[in-house]
Amino acid sequence: MAGTTADTGSDWRAWQESWDRQQEWYMPDREERFRVMLDMVEATVGTAPRVLDLACGTGSITDRLLARFPDATSTGVDLDPALLTIARGYFAGDDRVTFVTADLTDPGWTAALPHTRYDAVLTATALHWLRTGPLTTLYGQLAGLVPEGGVFMNADRMKDGSTPRINAAERAHRHAGMDRARAAGVLDWADWWALAAADPVLAAPTAERFRIYGEHADGETPSAAWHAETLRAAGFGEARPVWASPSDALVLAIR
Repeated sequence: MAGTTADTGSDWRAWQESWDRQQEWYMPDREERFRVMLDMVEATVGTAPRVLDLACGTGSITDRLLARFPDATSTGVDLDPALLTIARGYFAGDDRVTFVTADLTDPGWTAALPHTRYDAVLTATALHWLRTGPLTTLYGQLAGLVPEGGVFMNADRMKDGSTPRINAAERAHRHAGMDRARAAGVLDWADWWALAAADPVLAAPTAERFRIYGEHADGETPSAAWHAETLRAAGFGEARPVWASPSDALVLAIR
């Protein structure tokens, strides 16, 4: 795996690990989600799948996929130029990995992909950036990329509006832990992006990233039940949560 790239002097491994730590501050069960996701990849499509890492960011899913399944291949797709810069640097020289710049809200985004079929489409902590209308459209497009027996998995914040007291208790407990970690020096989202903006290589793609997205997109976090129902309506034969924490869920859909 790539470390420091000679042509830029950038330590891509350090940036990848820094991104992981920042994300874990928000999601302490993040690695457990990835483990279950890959368990279900193996259970459904085996150990040498062709994977689409959807809204891939720095390639966190791809990194864990290839470490566990060396015969897998991955296409990472994202619009964020800064995170893609890190991903491309980190995976430089690995011919199992391809990265594509595409906007998932563009009706023609799938035309940019190198393949028309993927055994598994995987995504984590990303699709909450979309509102339910565009997300419903995206799910229909994904059903066309996955063959019979293939899978889609989405791990993300999925709120159950029917349990407000449980939600409030969970949020208070989680944020108390985050406050303690923050006091101990953990970087939050804003701090991490400030470092990226100050880096000579990442400064320009970071500025472009904020031009595209602003501080944060105006997305939604519907329930796991909504995701499962919408995926079935989009053409998947079965869909349900296969893992959940007090705040997150992993929904698996199979064609």
